[in-house]
Amino acid sequence: MHLLFIIREIDNEPHGILRVSAALKQAGHRTDMVVATEEEPVEAALRLKPDVVAYSVYTGTQRYYLDVNRRIRAQMDVYSIMGGPHPTFFPEIIEEEGVDGICIGEGEYATVDLVNALENGDPIETISNWWIKSNGHIHRNPLRPLVTDLDQLPFPDRELLYRAHPLSRERKPKPFITGRGCPYNCSFCFNEAYSDLYKGKGRRTRRRSVDNVIRELKEVRERYPLDFVMFLDDTFIINKKWLQELAVRYKEEIGLPFWCQVRPNLVTEEKVAMFKDMGCVSVSFGLETANDRLRYQILNRRITKAQILKASRILRQNGVRYSTNNMLGLPTGGLETDLETLDLNIQCRPDYVNVFLYQPYPKTRLGEMAFREGLMNGTFDDLSGSVSDDTIINFGSEAEKRQIENLQKLLSVTAEFPFLRSLTLRLIELPPNAFFWLIYKGWKGYAISRRIYPVKMTLREWSSALLQFMRIRTQ
Repeated sequence: MHLLFIIREIDNEPHGILRVSAALKQAGHRTDMVVATEEEPVEAALRLKPDVVAYSVYTGTQRYYLDVNRRIRAQMDVYSIMGGPHPTFFPEIIEEEGVDGICIGEGEYATVDLVNALENGDPIETISNWWIKSNGHIHRNPLRPLVTDLDQLPFPDRELLYRAHPLSRERKPKPFITGRGCPYNCSFCFNEAYSDLYKGKGRRTRRRSVDNVIRELKEVRERYPLDFVMFLDDTFIINKKWLQELAVRYKEEIGLPFWCQVRPNLVTEEKVAMFKDMGCVSVSFGLETANDRLRYQILNRRITKAQILKASRILRQNGVRYSTNNMLGLPTGGLETDLETLDLNIQCRPDYVNVFLYQPYPKTRLGEMAFREGLMNGTFDDLSGSVSDDTIINFGSEAEKRQIENLQKLLSVTAEFPFLRSLTLRLIELPPNAFFWLIYKGWKGYAISRRIYPVKMTLREWSSALLQFMRIRTQ
């Protein structure tokens, strides 16, 4: 069978889709992808004539994909399925017009089972992980166990993406994921709800073998431009024994500069020295908020300011560049607590300050608290899908909401140049404007490309990357 993935835009490589595609191809099926920034999805569907259209949906994008799906279904007979975070936690989306099935949880083997059954004319109503709409009835099936041996999964089908989005092929930094799951229960994250969903169905955290990771790195380097490796795992730094084995193999067999994510309380002189020796040039870690009450009680992150400052010092002294991840507009917070976050970043002296507006995602502990306690303007359906455009958290006044949204655009450059702090406090009182957005995008583009993922690019590569970067709306 022929399955078409439709995606609104590319910010980073969508590994969930790419792994499902690889599994489908391994089973003998054909897949294609259309990126809406490159080709109009309805026109692409009419041209490609797939048997199945598929969407990976996160909260804030569901209305976009439902609209695209309705327009496609109005012009052709095609089976329509959805997967990803939103259907996993809001399976009721199956009730929407034109949606035939939704996948809950891990999708590789589940999607292969569904497409095999569709091709063979077998019953599909009892396939695990799927809710299926049939003759006006919804069949709600249980979850299968988690994939325990990640080495058995095929590598992501990057060629699928690179055909649809040639710029991704040419990008010299490329992302890799070495495991699944996270042992922490941060209240703003889906992880706790996901773990509850799979309770009793397998280990919460799983890791690919070092040999499997090295083989993927070699394969990508042989086939595509690759000058810089990005390890996207939230838990990359946790398993010391695995890291030690990877460090030896990576240095000897790959030898490329890389970036990874760390956790401040796990940063030690020993680990940073090991990272540095194997080729690490930059890391990122979650500072999130400087306010202790918000960090401990609201975010459920048991990390102290002292640990954050110590991690910054160790990284700086070892010559490893670092960025911090921060959220403004947290429930029960406000402008005053967000200015504390600015000041802690000034103390940390990171090479880049990544700043997001908090989004109250459904089925996360914090998102549900915000909704339950009336701290949101509207409902979850009002989420824009962007972490930099606006926030629906209620701060008591539109003036404070506007100041926080403006501060998100200006905080990073202010942390870099602290003498701008007093000016920033005056500027954030202005209406939102394109100038603030350009400052945000311009500084982010410079810091990320020159400090965090430093790779040499031609003028053509620079111009193409800049154009794509300025078009991305979700970051």
